[in-house]
Amino acid sequence: MKKEYLECGRILAPHGVRGLMKVEVWCDSPEVLIAQKRVFLAEGEAKREMRIESCVRQAQHLLMSLSGICDRETVQAMKNTVLYLKREDIPLAKGAYFLQDIIGLDAYDFDTGRRLGTVTDITDAVRGRLFVIDTGEKTALVPDVGEFIKEIDEERGVFIRVIPGLID
Repeated sequence: MKKEYLECGRILAPHGVRGLMKVEVWCDSPEVLIAQKRVFLAEGEAKREMRIESCVRQAQHLLMSLSGICDRETVQAMKNTVLYLKREDIPLAKGAYFLQDIIGLDAYDFDTGRRLGTVTDITDAVRGRLFVIDTGEKTALVPDVGEFIKEIDEERGVFIRVIPGLID
């Protein structure tokens, strides 16, 4: 089942004294978060909607203000709080997918159809993204490049071109 709310960032620290917060962005691009009118905060299992008053880029982070948060102390208390976006609020190009939806899919050999394991994580490395595949016996790291990741189907799984040493 696809999650209704997707993690999009984390509050790092207050910025100034008027409720502005420094936010670490977890989206592919900061513009995804900048374009939003609302974010959600977790309150147990529920999510609380917060209106974004302003959101601008500052170096590697964003400076954001949320409606009703007007002082440094409140932001300090929110440090490390994860921000969420509603899936329906995020534009997604045709053929694109949310990484979160790929985690948990089965991975298959593109040429033989043999099940290789399960995608347990997708991580960023120095030279690009890596799919983490749990084979049941070990963990394999597969570069997210067209030479290896041949097809991603959110219903059927991830299809990988296997070369010697990649998985076994």
